[in-house]
Amino acid sequence: MNDYGSPRPYPSPSSSFPGRAELPLDTVTWGPDLPGDDALRLITAPKGKKILQLGVGLGHNAVSLALAGAHVIAVDHDLTRLDAARQLAEVNEVKVELHQGDLADLAFVRADQIDLALSVYALARADDFDRVLRQVNRVLRTGGTFSVSLPHPAWLMLDHDPASSARLARRYGEDTPRDVDGVEIHARSIAELFGSFSRANFRVDSLLEPEARSGRATVPSTVIMRGRKDGV
Repeated sequence: MNDYGSPRPYPSPSSSFPGRAELPLDTVTWGPDLPGDDALRLITAPKGKKILQLGVGLGHNAVSLALAGAHVIAVDHDLTRLDAARQLAEVNEVKVELHQGDLADLAFVRADQIDLALSVYALARADDFDRVLRQVNRVLRTGGTFSVSLPHPAWLMLDHDPASSARLARRYGEDTPRDVDGVEIHARSIAELFGSFSRANFRVDSLLEPEARSGRATVPSTVIMRGRKDGV
């Protein structure tokens, strides 16, 4: 199992979620082998804020934010991941509000209640990305942000065979989901992501393609997009 929203809880990261990193509890981690949010600074001053996380992974980001003083609400469909997050919260003596369900089913959250939201890799397998964005926009306060990291569409063009060099396996922006360990992963282009955020009434104010700390990647492994809910 890894903390990047992998398709299923295996001990090894799948080919679409590159690398392995030790997961800290003093900063939010946006993807494998990437700088933490202490460097990327997508989330500022979490203390006292109500934060929604879609896809809990092993709970490291949720616990990190709770340790920083946030009220964290985390949603995941997988009971194993939720149980791991619950145990991590208990060990670190913080409270994380955990909910099982589809990432777009946010009816339990009232409108305009969330200060900021985030999702790390989990939305790669969302069939209806636009619906998730609409639901998050509904629950965010005006001025709130939704930061999403995903496997980079350029990375998903490649076949990452550990026994050989990466080779081109599909076209950029190909809309056919890619099968990864028996689970469909959507390789949405940067333009598609921009369009989805715009249709859900978000203004994109940050787009990052952070370089892996190892510096070995030929293309970015992760794209991070942050949308802001502006007032009408």
